[in-house]
Amino acid sequence: MAEREPNVSLAGLLTESRWTHRQFAREVNRIGTETGTPLRYDESAVSHWLSGTTPRRAVRACILEAFSRRLARPITHTEAGLPVPRDQSPTATDTVEGLIDLGRQDMDPSRRRILGAGLFSVALTIPGWPDVIGRAEAVQSGRASRIGMNEVDMVIAMTERVSELDDQFGGRHARPMAASFMVNTVSSYLRADAPSEVRKAMLSAASDLLYLTGYMAVDEGLHGLAQRYYVKALELAGAAEDHLTYCTTLRGMSVQAVDLHHGAKAVELADAASAASPKAGPRMRAFLAGQQAHAAAQTGERANALRYIREAEAAMDRAESRGKAFGSYDPAALNYHISQVRYELGDISGAVEAMQESNKVRYSVYRRTRVRHCATLAERQLEVGHLEAACATWHQALDDYPMVQSGRADDRIKTMFSLLRPHRKNATARDLYDRGRTLAPHSLIT
Repeated sequence: MAEREPNVSLAGLLTESRWTHRQFAREVNRIGTETGTPLRYDESAVSHWLSGTTPRRAVRACILEAFSRRLARPITHTEAGLPVPRDQSPTATDTVEGLIDLGRQDMDPSRRRILGAGLFSVALTIPGWPDVIGRAEAVQSGRASRIGMNEVDMVIAMTERVSELDDQFGGRHARPMAASFMVNTVSSYLRADAPSEVRKAMLSAASDLLYLTGYMAVDEGLHGLAQRYYVKALELAGAAEDHLTYCTTLRGMSVQAVDLHHGAKAVELADAASAASPKAGPRMRAFLAGQQAHAAAQTGERANALRYIREAEAAMDRAESRGKAFGSYDPAALNYHISQVRYELGDISGAVEAMQESNKVRYSVYRRTRVRHCATLAERQLEVGHLEAACATWHQALDDYPMVQSGRADDRIKTMFSLLRPHRKNATARDLYDRGRTLAPHSLIT
């Protein structure tokens, strides 16, 4: 049997990262937890890898992502001295084929666990506007079938309906429906013959649908899958020369990154969204600046965060009453961002005040948002010592929670149980805890 060769490439990356073996193992374990497959490696495992033992495929992905995050650049299998997966294609499929492959995987219940294991990657290459503009030829095939604006209007209407279901009930059930519609209907429209203006309108409508589907994947905690949908949305927005959807998608990617506490990536994406929308109207400007403020606050850029939030407030004052069905930005959304900025900058009482203002406007269709925002407000009320107020706010979240199928809502309820446990001797807290046990899955309570 041939002796294993030490992995000098991996050793070089470990040296560059300035991690100890234990720190490296801990980071790999943490990323494994993000994928839903917790790992329990220690420094002895790292020694084995350095001596030439090949980690399992899933672990190799975690290793590469750990180094990519630490070193702020993409790290490949080859650079880390690790074998490339056999089925990893060296060439990208065209836009529509990639969309079909992605949607079919998402429709297949047997692949849900694999999709869920996809990592959020800080090293993901984001196509810039010049890279995607004018790529309509990638989605043309010259088939005999022909489409018109009626088909475009149908895709727009279906996207709005799916968005309404997502707002009311969460994305867990609505997303596979959207994926099926993409594969079985929209993909054929993208390959059909059409006049130039119809083709661009269809590309734009499909991009909106992809953005929404990515957003629903985020809601379920499938962050690697969401990134793939978002990148496809960027490609189609570029082919359609649709600046609005391109910028909205970049901003959505920034929201995903900031929620995962990848602040630097969130700043990069929020700034890219703003730079790609030089002619934004006041509502869009507020929409973009609010996210720039949140991302800047998370990275400790206090001056920038406050500057952007002032810019968002001024733009909101000028904004017209218009917006996309699932992309509108209103004073309640702005107050949410003000709350997030204040919280990141250490002003918890101010964050509570702004979140209360945000929650005053509770439109009936935004049920999932109500659950998440009420639960977040309760967490911060408890953080400043207002236990009874927090319990009252958590009760509001529980009023809507049973009707929502959302990974992010589940996370907030799981946090509620964790925060309430030390206070169960208090009658108000105990009543809330007991009510929550009757409504939540057992997995969130233990």
